[in-house]
Order: sequence, then C-alpha cells, then structure tokens
Amino acid sequence: MTNSGIEIHKGLNGVYFDRSDSCFIDGGIGKLLYRGYNIHDLAEKSTFEEVVYLLLYGALPTIPELSAFDNELRSNRELPTGVFDVIETVKNAHPMDVLRTAVSALSAFDEDVDDNSTEAIIRKGIRLTAQAPTIVAAHHRIRNGQPPVKPNSRLNHAGNFLNMLLDKEPSAEEARILDVDFILHAEHGSNASAFAARVTASTVSDLHSAVVTGIGTLKGPLHGGAAEAVQKMAEAVGTPENAAAYVKNILDNKGRIMGFGHRVYKAEDPRARHLAERSESLGAARGEPHWFQILTGIQEAMKPYQSRGIFVNVDFFAGSIYYLLGIPEDIFVPIFALGRVPGWALNVIEQSSNNMLIRPLTEYTGPFDVEYVPIEDRES
Repeated sequence: MTNSGIEIHKGLNGVYFDRSDSCFIDGGIGKLLYRGYNIHDLAEKSTFEEVVYLLLYGALPTIPELSAFDNELRSNRELPTGVFDVIETVKNAHPMDVLRTAVSALSAFDEDVDDNSTEAIIRKGIRLTAQAPTIVAAHHRIRNGQPPVKPNSRLNHAGNFLNMLLDKEPSAEEARILDVDFILHAEHGSNASAFAARVTASTVSDLHSAVVTGIGTLKGPLHGGAAEAVQKMAEAVGTPENAAAYVKNILDNKGRIMGFGHRVYKAEDPRARHLAERSESLGAARGEPHWFQILTGIQEAMKPYQSRGIFVNVDFFAGSIYYLLGIPEDIFVPIFALGRVPGWALNVIEQSSNNMLIRPLTEYTGPFDVEYVPIEDRES
C-alpha cells in the first residue's frame, strides 16, 4: 500500500482479471487440469492431437472426430513460398525470432486473418499449430545450407516435426516422448505469454498478432528459456558426483539453480514427473544415463529448499530430453512455443468471447505542473 492508499500488485501477482473454464491450476498441491481433465491422465493416455481438439472445442473427440481433426492438421503443414523467402532472409537470427517473424508473415496468406469469430479463430489456430513446426524445422535446415524436409503426412504431429528437423524418421518411442512434451506445454492458464496474447486480442486484433505477441513474450528467459539453461548447467556439472558441490557453490555465491521454482507452484509441478521418467528411459536407451543422474543429483541437493516451496519445474528435465533426441539447444524454447500455440489460440477465443480492452493502471509518482523552459534557456 502506498501513501496515496493505492495498493500496487507488482507483476499483477495474485490478481484475477477474468474467469476461465479451460485451465485449472492449484499451485499449493501441484494440480493441473485442462478442461477438467487431469494432466497426468492426458500425458499418459492421450495424444497431442487429441489434447489440441480438447482445448479448442472443449471436449475430448470421438474416433471419427479425432480422425477428421488429425487429417486437418496434417493437411495444413505446408508453408507458402513467400514464407520460405522470409525465413531465408532472416536465417541468421535466433530461431525464436525467425518463428515470430514467419508467423507474422503467414498472416498475409491467411484468408481468415481479419475474421475474429470463434469459428475462424479455431481454423487459424489449427493452421498455426500445423505450420509452426514446419517453420522451426525449415529454418534449422536453411541456416545450415540444407533444403527443408517436406512434411510427412504418414507421421503424427510430433513425429513429423522430428523428421523435418533431423531428416530422419523417429522411432515410435521418440515421437511419443515429444508428443507428451507437447501435451505438457499446451496450456497453462494466464501465464505471461498467454496474458500478453490476451492483451493483443483485447484490442480486437487478429490471432496471428496475438500469437506473435505470445512468441515474443515466451522468448524471455524468465518465461521460456530455462530448459536450455538447465542443459548447459548439467554440462557444466559434468558428472553426478559433482552435483552437490556445484549447487553449493552457486548458492553460496548468490546464484540461481535453473529449472527450480515457479510463480504458481509451491509444490510439485505436476508436469515435471512425466519428463523425468522419459529423461531417464531415453538416457538409458541412448547409453547416456549420466544426464538424468546429474539432474537427480542436483534435485537431491536442492531438497532443503522444498520447505520454501521450491521444486523442479517443467523445464528441468526437458532440456536433457531434447539433447538426447539430437535437437540443438537454441531450438529448446521454440519447442515450448510449438506446444503452446493451441493454448494461445484458446486464450484468444476466451478473450474474444466476452471481450473488454485490458488496460490496467499505474500510480504516477513523478512531479506535477512543471514549468516549461524554452530550449535556449535551459542550463546544460
């Protein structure tokens, strides 16, 4: 509370600005629901395609509905030639910058771009969900002087992305691991990028603009960048035996252990366990179990901080999975974005359905009624 009596909520912490029936988070007990369904059930029993349908339409699909929806996703993976030209022009930029720029360029080729009806937002959301992986994969190939790999309609969403990125058809297990990762990242309430997308949508702008806003916000290291940082940390630790000493040294020097803590969760991040299991199994299958062992060593060293509500978050084990799949480190954050596209579309749908311009206030603390001095009379 300030002297004026105005209560300031820095970062809008604890502020409810709207109601939603799409995502429930109880950070005190580590619970996450999409449309009422527990994330544990969705991660272990569902597919990303099914979860995207759930988010956009509000119910799990029947077999015929899922088949039609999956076909729609697969048929929308191609990019216009003009977008490839844009990617070529900006190929030396960071993959998140390229994704942001290419999504913006896609708006020029979308006939529904200015249609903000729910039906049109869903259509555009499906197209962007399908096209975003093609952007990331094509850029990676182009920047390395290689031709883009065309989408493969035989493969599911995750498998097709890995195939386009690495020019190698993944195993069923590899595709499933990334499929689960996409599910876990698909939606997470009013996080920074979703809120930013809602602010854009509240001006009655278009979905492409809102998704561009979301991508730009996700790029920030306080939101989407921890997976890459965690993997770099694991590489710096080197061996499981070094984990405890590494953590102590960082904390003694007032540093931060990446992949721990969350703005909402003060208990287990329910998404983390699913990636931990897959980090362990993938590392064993690749003959590189030490990555998981290093991470669990760090986790063990951080146990005393659980009493303060500091647990591993969704990013902690994700980086090791991407690394083991052969994915370059600067594509870790874009993968987060690929999973989150349907969540951004859902937030835009909710904002547009009962819209009011989002326009918070700031308390002014500067001077009042300052006399204007002509430039020739100002003292240097």
